[in-house]
Amino acid sequence: TGTLTQNEMIFKRLHLGTVSYGTDTMDEIQSHIINSYSQNSGNSTSSTPSRKPQSSAPKVRKSVSSRIHEAVKAIALCHNVTPVYESRAGVSGETEYAEVDQDFSDENRTYQASSPDEVTLVQWTESVGLTLVNRDLTSMQLKTPGGHILTYYILQIFPFTSESKRMGIIVRDESSGEITFYMKGADVAMSTIVQYNDWLEEECGNMAREGLRTLVVAKKSLTEEQYQDFESRYNQAKLSIHDRNLKVAAVVESLEREMELLCLTGVEDQLQADVRPTLEMLRNAGIKIWMLTGDKLETATCIAKSSHLVSRTQDIHIFRPVATRGEAHLELNAFRRKHDCALVISGDSLEVCLKYYEHEFVELACQCPAVVCCRCSPTQKAHIVKLLQHHTGKRTCAIGDGGNDVSMIQAADCGIGIEGKEGKQASLAADFSITQFKHIGRLLMVHGRNSYKRSAALGQFVMHRGLIISTMQAVFSSVFYFASVPLYQGFLMVGYATIYTMFPVFSLVLDQDVKPEMALLYPELYKDLTK
Repeated sequence: TGTLTQNEMIFKRLHLGTVSYGTDTMDEIQSHIINSYSQNSGNSTSSTPSRKPQSSAPKVRKSVSSRIHEAVKAIALCHNVTPVYESRAGVSGETEYAEVDQDFSDENRTYQASSPDEVTLVQWTESVGLTLVNRDLTSMQLKTPGGHILTYYILQIFPFTSESKRMGIIVRDESSGEITFYMKGADVAMSTIVQYNDWLEEECGNMAREGLRTLVVAKKSLTEEQYQDFESRYNQAKLSIHDRNLKVAAVVESLEREMELLCLTGVEDQLQADVRPTLEMLRNAGIKIWMLTGDKLETATCIAKSSHLVSRTQDIHIFRPVATRGEAHLELNAFRRKHDCALVISGDSLEVCLKYYEHEFVELACQCPAVVCCRCSPTQKAHIVKLLQHHTGKRTCAIGDGGNDVSMIQAADCGIGIEGKEGKQASLAADFSITQFKHIGRLLMVHGRNSYKRSAALGQFVMHRGLIISTMQAVFSSVFYFASVPLYQGFLMVGYATIYTMFPVFSLVLDQDVKPEMALLYPELYKDLTK
């Protein structure tokens, strides 16, 4: 999915369980934040909005205002984004002066982070009034709407990994000395960690159907003793020689229990230009397209529909999660009865099917017009590519844009990397590097076609040329009693392969059987090549 989208995220939705804020109601959040900071107390109940009837809500429940305050603060603290200040023009050269002159003004602040999602979240908190102004290894500073600077000390940070699908951070508030453990991550990983609630799963599903990427944010307040106990165990685990990663993970997991769910964020990632016509063109050219992604099932289905990978009228068969051989058998039979429908399958179910019914599954899947595999790990992506090569014997081409696509790109016969916001890992590992998804159409239909035709013709030409001269030499030798006398002396022989026969090479290399415009207009021409 990341390959088809621009990787320019837009913050669309904040959901607190009872209230949901969209793009048109962000100003309400802003006013709540300004209120809660101007009263300098988080739990101010005076600004309870009229949305929630006061009588029905027990007094224990925090006001919406304080919940928004907590949620925004968590989003502003739980990340690994660094604000960078471009020093003003004119003060180049004098670095010491530039350091002092770097005022925390909004004009020259840019954010840097490993993923564009994080930057979007921090930019959003800035837009509602809580700004990240400074960050180093041990502390973070936020600026409130009133201009006060709040300092938080970073005690521990647990980075995001593709296995854990979440990141955590433990901070200490400088003014009150409170220690809080914030955490955000994918709903699959977080649903078991947060306290029981009845809305998280449903709302995640709703957001994913709109094509939003969801993150769940939670927190847990720690006492000084709890933290000291954790820290000693954590350091102990980090020093262990055997199974260090497992032990460290186990210690962190002891904290990740019964966390307080703060909010759910939804971020939109728009499709790149001309994705639909390009996919249409590839389909008309007789190329089967599979989408392998690490995203949630709903997000993947939504992007498959909006990019017209699956056409509007087509049925989508969502492969139910299977865990045993029997279940896989039944599910495959159910799928066999359906005709001309797209298949959506998750990584775990795919693993089970391939374990027991590899051949049958691949055969069925290859008949589908489109296949979407969601929740795939990078190794699974590569495994699917190898499977297809092995079973169908056809050529495969893998297209990716991030570091997690490298294994798939290297496994395929031809790898195409897209240079985007996610860096250049994919394009460095690939055979071809492009800047946008839509260039694939031209790469295959025009350059691919020409390259195939020309290399075939050139190959035949070289063989033909070699045969002519060697046949003449063979006849000549046999007539003259197989004496080892060359037919042509020295330079004539060298000249034959270079100067005398060089013009046909040029004509072949520059040959075009159809104009590029025609090749793009009628992708069916590409089908002829693949016979």
